[in-house]
Amino acid sequence: MEELLNEIVPQEELEKFEKKYAPELELDGEVTIETKFEYAMCLVRSRYTNDIRKGIMILEDLSRLHAEGRRDYIYYLAFGNARIKNYSEGLKYCRAFLEIESNEQVRSLEEYIKKQNDKEMAKGMAVAGGAALVLGGILGLGIALAKNRQKREK
Repeated sequence: MEELLNEIVPQEELEKFEKKYAPELELDGEVTIETKFEYAMCLVRSRYTNDIRKGIMILEDLSRLHAEGRRDYIYYLAFGNARIKNYSEGLKYCRAFLEIESNEQVRSLEEYIKKQNDKEMAKGMAVAGGAALVLGGILGLGIALAKNRQKREK
């Protein structure tokens, strides 16, 4: 799963769908569902976080407005959120997908997200623990210095 999440869309492919998307938007302000989806799929596979976020926004819009493609939109929403390390949202979309249909690839993505989320939580706890130790050390040093100063003043 990690290989799939690290796979980057070729720039030419992204540009191809962007060139299809932009004129439709400019002409009448309305883009076909197919064009939106193709463009969003490319964006969530981009190397740039802002592109991924833009793709997620398009997919969220599609998911709300077009129930017939909801399954695919939800998968790419889970995928995109996992790529930007928004694990709680990614997990939410995996679970929503699995309510619609059982799918091994989505189960694999769900497991990957859970493991990554656990790693991030462990890192956060380690940082918090380290900060508490440093704070405790500084506090202890301050108390020791204060006591030492009091002894010298007597």
